[in-house]
Amino acid sequence: MDKYIEKFMRYLEIEKNYSAHTILNYKLDLEDFKKFCGEIEFEKIDYLFLRKYLAVLKEKSLGNRSVGRHLSTLRSFFRFLTRENYLKVNPILMLSSPKLDKHLPSFMTEEEVGKLIESAFAKDDRDERGLRDRAILETFYSSGLRISELVALNLSDIDFISGIIKVMGKGKKERIVPIGDVALISIRSYLDKRKKKSETAFLNKNGKRLTTRGVHGIVEKYLRCSGAHQGLSPHTLRHSFATHLLNRGADLRTVQELLGHANLSTTQIYTHLTTEKLKSVYDKAHPHA
Repeated sequence: MDKYIEKFMRYLEIEKNYSAHTILNYKLDLEDFKKFCGEIEFEKIDYLFLRKYLAVLKEKSLGNRSVGRHLSTLRSFFRFLTRENYLKVNPILMLSSPKLDKHLPSFMTEEEVGKLIESAFAKDDRDERGLRDRAILETFYSSGLRISELVALNLSDIDFISGIIKVMGKGKKERIVPIGDVALISIRSYLDKRKKKSETAFLNKNGKRLTTRGVHGIVEKYLRCSGAHQGLSPHTLRHSFATHLLNRGADLRTVQELLGHANLSTTQIYTHLTTEKLKSVYDKAHPHA
């Protein structure tokens, strides 16, 4: 099976242009499946064998979402092998994925976001690090970036005149995202104070590019300082970005483009978060409200 997995990995990297992180997740799932297969001949893997694997995954107390991800990996794998004629029959076609529970993303109110950003200067922390932290918070909220996208930002990606940034998203897909004046001013203030010259947008204390772990730590620090409830993360600012846009009248297609979602269905989950706005409009507009 190793040779098939290796061919599939090359396909994901070269043809699908997936990120190293995504490819690693596919490989880990397939290594787990290979371990389960043991000495069985690859051509003898059938629907019943895959059902047994599904049962083993559930015995591991994995959630439906994790089981679904494993099956999604196998679907892509067997579809590739069938298309390339390494297999005559796709054994996974009849296997259904477990039903996923829909979890609504958590978000902050506009007031809570304001309090979070202001907490970066709560202790008069106007040195280079404090300015950097505020610029990071402003950029997250202004542009709705993923944490990996913010970490990868270079100064050449930021157009300070036009107010846009070039973002490298999932699957190495580029998109252009607006960034507000408030965030740009914060970035400028940080750069003016920064001692080290670098093309990287946000640096750590050693003058190197911040890691995703480092940014997590920064955001969580200010979430605690601002008194935000537990369970929030840098991704919460992305959720808040999308929710606040929809609350203020942005259409779903525009928000989809800004977030870099491939499918509109991914963006539609945010419509569930705007109930209060809908109720407010209903109360004002309907004669029998």
